[in-house]
Amino acid sequence: MSRATGWAAGWHPAAAEPGGHGTESAQTEDRQALRRVPGLATDLTDVTEVEYRRLRLERVVLVGVWTDGSAEDAENSMAELARLAETAGSQVLEGVVQRRAKPDAATYIGSGKARELRDIVIETGADTVVCDGELSPGQLRQLEDVVKVKVVDRTALILDIFAQHASSREGKAQVELAQLSYLLPRLRGWGEAMSRSGGGIGTRMGPGETKIETDRRRIRARMAKLRRELADRESSRSTRRAARRRHQIPSVAIAGYTNAGKSSLLNRLTGAGVMVEDSLFATLDPTVRRARTPDGRVFTLTDTVGFVRHLPHQLVEAFRSTLEEVAEADLIMHVVDGAHVDPEGQVAAVREVLHAIGADDVPELLVVNKLDEADPLTTARLRRAFPGLVAVSARTGEGMDELMAAVQAALPVPSVPVHAVVPYGRGDLVSRVFEEGELTQLEHRETGTELWARVSADLAAELEPYDSATAG
Repeated sequence: MSRATGWAAGWHPAAAEPGGHGTESAQTEDRQALRRVPGLATDLTDVTEVEYRRLRLERVVLVGVWTDGSAEDAENSMAELARLAETAGSQVLEGVVQRRAKPDAATYIGSGKARELRDIVIETGADTVVCDGELSPGQLRQLEDVVKVKVVDRTALILDIFAQHASSREGKAQVELAQLSYLLPRLRGWGEAMSRSGGGIGTRMGPGETKIETDRRRIRARMAKLRRELADRESSRSTRRAARRRHQIPSVAIAGYTNAGKSSLLNRLTGAGVMVEDSLFATLDPTVRRARTPDGRVFTLTDTVGFVRHLPHQLVEAFRSTLEEVAEADLIMHVVDGAHVDPEGQVAAVREVLHAIGADDVPELLVVNKLDEADPLTTARLRRAFPGLVAVSARTGEGMDELMAAVQAALPVPSVPVHAVVPYGRGDLVSRVFEEGELTQLEHRETGTELWARVSADLAAELEPYDSATAG
């Protein structure tokens, strides 16, 4: 998918910038314009592929409202929307954007521009309009009434992608819960298929109950069931997390923008063999693997779902139990796509989600990935903006030693100093010192293994019977 690279001829971005010095007529003309964004159409070159996609894929026109920021920001947002649409399985035919102070309360882009959009839909043969924002139920309904084709917003699009990529039972339940939460206030005809699918006890309409009320009741009942299922699964996850805490194994959560290369980085560091593909939201289910710092300490690495600008709050709520792996980690490895056109924007979007899940206070290690593809000037700019970042390439392995050294330095250090002579029959304790503690010296004696280390309070208590003073 080619990124949008320019704007319609004759339009003057400077006149439209907030605080700009363009003439009043130019500003008025700009506000009234519905400008096409070049470079967003999906390129299909293989005839077989064209025929296949014509049968299966929706043909979409993208529309956005630019309210603030620069022209480049608006362009990047529309390019990302095109990538999302293609990931969902759509063929992008056209992209248009309008400069407004705020989206129109009735039709998102205004009634006049909605009629212009209808002309574009007819001209291109589109069957769907995708809006770059979350629309209210009223906006969706009124825009559909004008353009006469299906209208979906950015939130519904992202939910659809998650639904396609969910593979585990928990992931599917989380996505379904998010979809139902989104659809409930927008229920209009969608519930008919559900109401036709069954009947019997608990599904018949009560006195004075309308069909849509029955559908809403069914949806709420389904949501309650999904919440119970997810609560049960969270209990088992909490048990595993508590076991790791009990053994004082530090945890590192890999977080970042979707398609930044998080799974590739996990594979490079641990040999996990997690699926990697050039696709948005390829990873939905968390993967936990063990790794070792250069000095031998064991820690866990957790790959998490990718974030995106304006990640639907329904998804954040539905995936909250999974995202707690991030909030409860000892360190967040925040992966940034160094080859992206707006890496700073990605950092801001990810930090916004981290704030939403209560992970603000977790130490963060910024890792710029795809160093082999990134512009050196971009990398230098990021180093100035974010001191302490580590630049790596998960593909080539460049920078991995520096990354592991940074992880070792950032992980919490065991606090209790011990000096013990551990009998050879208790090699399990020595192994735990290697894995969980910070070993400074080790010698083999006739009576056992003498070691000096810093360990957790729990492990220090288990080593107390073998304290060197007592053993001596």
